[in-house]
Parts: sequence; C-alpha cells; structure tokens
Amino acid sequence: MGKATLPDMIKHRGFPSGMPGTGVQFTIRRANPRGVTPVKALPRKARAGTAEYRIDAAFMHALWHHFGAEPFERGNLDAARLSLLFGREVVAADNDFDPLSYEAMLQINERVARQSFPESFENFFEI
Repeated sequence: MGKATLPDMIKHRGFPSGMPGTGVQFTIRRANPRGVTPVKALPRKARAGTAEYRIDAAFMHALWHHFGAEPFERGNLDAARLSLLFGREVVAADNDFDPLSYEAMLQINERVARQSFPESFENFFEI
C-alpha cells in the first residue's frame, strides 16, 4: 500500500515558523493528510496588552514584512492563525476564494490591519 498523495502546498521560505518562547506556530511543516483545514473568520478575543494580542500582532508583522500589500498564496501558513485575522485584517484576494485550498489567494487589508495592529507595521517587532 503506497503513501497517500498530499495536496501541493507552497512553503513560504524565510517566513517565521512561530512566536519564540510560546509554542505558537505560524506555519505548518506539511500538508494535512486528513484534509486541508479551512480558513474561516473566527472571533478574536485578544485585547491589547495580552500575550494572545502580541502573538496576533507578531503574525501580522511577519505577514506584512514578508508579503506587503501584494496578494499571497495561503501555502503553509497556519489556518488557525489566519482564521483569527480572516475577514478583517486578512481577506480573500479574489472572488473564487476556496477556504479548503492551500493555493487560495489572500491579501492584507492594510487599513484595517494598521488600525488593529499599528506596531506590526514598524520595521522591528519587540518580542
């Protein structure tokens, strides 16, 4: 019996794998053999000054400094982290967005993201 074929998934080289010292991941190592985890808008309960807020801000900092205002492929970006920003700071880049595709195109909603996480747009992010 052969190995199951996993869906294609771009790996964003140079993108931080997670938030140091927290165990929180920003990327996944390989496609999920049980199926692609959907990206969907989840309520964000993190308030400014909390550890969870800092993690969201650090993820947004990484997204902005890696992709800027350009559309980007979901690829190996963690669905849970994206879902906490999706529909607000990160939006579908096209009308035929497939939440179950590693090839789905996303884009930062810069206006909303700058309001939510102004520190994410600085050159350096203190951890």
